[in-house]
Amino acid sequence: MAGGLLMSAAVAALLTAASPAHNPSAGFEDPPPDKIVIKVATVNGSGCPQGTAAVAVSADNTAFTVTYSDYLAQAGGTSDPTAFRKNCQLSLLVHVPQGFTYAVAGADYRGFASLAPGAKGTQRASYYFQGSSNTEYRTHPYTGPYDDNWQATDETDWAQLVYAPCGVQRNFNINTELRVSAGTSSPDEVSFMTMDSTDGDISTVYHLAWKECPEG
Repeated sequence: MAGGLLMSAAVAALLTAASPAHNPSAGFEDPPPDKIVIKVATVNGSGCPQGTAAVAVSADNTAFTVTYSDYLAQAGGTSDPTAFRKNCQLSLLVHVPQGFTYAVAGADYRGFASLAPGAKGTQRASYYFQGSSNTEYRTHPYTGPYDDNWQATDETDWAQLVYAPCGVQRNFNINTELRVSAGTSSPDEVSFMTMDSTDGDISTVYHLAWKECPEG
């Protein structure tokens, strides 16, 4: 993983009409013996131009990583008026071994922000399975003066994990956004927020939880 930026797991909520809340003690806590396969169906957005986002699955099938290399929002100074907001929408095809299903049990983000006094930055993400009637948002605000790495974790309780429907192929959709506002900062000062790093990219990690599907 580029730059050694993998972060520890916490738990992120996803909404779908698939299955009821599940206690992990009653499910399958270890990853299945066969591997999962994740392919990018579509990548769209100003924060992830073609060729600048990639997806990799961990060897133990407990996480997948989205790596960005050109994800930056900025405002103030001579910034382009449209540069204050950047977004990326990923639609992923997730193949799981027969007899298993999964939930996304955590999302870790990291980047860098340089916000002048009076400026503001926001990282936002939403998650949903194809066919879901609801979308869950998580928002993390930052306020200038700020000139440092940032990190954010979306989380929920294990008992509230919602799993993809068994035996049905549903795309998993991730929408992320960076937004920067110059606010009351000096008009000459440029503020920016990235989802990348000094060595060229950033890993956003999504952790998976597994359970066995009922027979029949």
